[in-house]
Amino acid sequence: MNQNKNIYCLTPIYNDWDSFAVLIHEIHLLKQNLKTYNFFVVAVNDGSTQDLPDDFDYNKIPVTVLNLKINIGHQRAIAVGLQYIYKEVSDYDFVVVMDSDGEDKPQDIKELINKAQQEKEKKIIFAQRKKRQESTFFKVGYFFYKYLFYFLTGQKISFGNFSVIPSKLLSKVVHQNNIWNHYSGGIIQSKIPFEKVLLDRGKRYKGVSKMNFNSLIIHGLSSIAVYFDFLSLRILRYSLYGIGICFVSVLFILYQKIFTENAIPGWASSLILIISGIILQLFSVTLIVLLLQLSSRKNISAPNPKIYKDFIEDITINE
Repeated sequence: MNQNKNIYCLTPIYNDWDSFAVLIHEIHLLKQNLKTYNFFVVAVNDGSTQDLPDDFDYNKIPVTVLNLKINIGHQRAIAVGLQYIYKEVSDYDFVVVMDSDGEDKPQDIKELINKAQQEKEKKIIFAQRKKRQESTFFKVGYFFYKYLFYFLTGQKISFGNFSVIPSKLLSKVVHQNNIWNHYSGGIIQSKIPFEKVLLDRGKRYKGVSKMNFNSLIIHGLSSIAVYFDFLSLRILRYSLYGIGICFVSVLFILYQKIFTENAIPGWASSLILIISGIILQLFSVTLIVLLLQLSSRKNISAPNPKIYKDFIEDITINE
């Protein structure tokens, strides 16, 4: 007789309890259709200014709410939740990382888990969006973000947080320090095997997104910052290209001034001065980036899978 699989759905929340209530209802419906799965929810209350309603309807779904002391952002909230499950839960088969607002559809969890089982639970499975509900402005911005990410890091990113982590891989995930900066970017950088499934993005349940333009910019830059080592080498390479082009330009100007009649009085000196300034700036930027990179490498600290305890103020458990 096969035992039911235990699925822990991890979701960060900030002042969005109405959407969270709909999510719990959707998971309850999913549980009724999938009799071979037990569903549990771990919600990370990311310093919300609005309390969880006393009459909140849990729909008979076991829910654990981790109330954080302060707002730390949804990427770090995810890291806290993953460490909590890893250290405090012993009976999980899969961990589902998802948003609570409805854009990550609970109905798609089954497809992600099926793909994970096809891969013999040796890969993390991410949802790659084939149809998005966002505005044209957001889609254009996301398009440029993906290509900027590829240009700066040499890696492709086409997915967000919605994913399934098999139990045997969670240890590898929580020992990656980079997931505290950006979850999906940290997984790519870590070389943990992953696969993607094409899924449509859902519509938000209630209200409007708490992510404004500035938050989205910071979120995108955080994913790139995960690759600081690689990025510093790429900056060095392009800076050397730029310095090389500047030196060739100086030699060309000197050739024009000395060996031809094309020079205009003051023209060569002004250009050489401008190019010298460019060389100095490129050299200074490269030196600063390399020093920052080397400074970060000297501070070696072992991954700490227990740091989540420092962020949690109290825990609300509904069984």
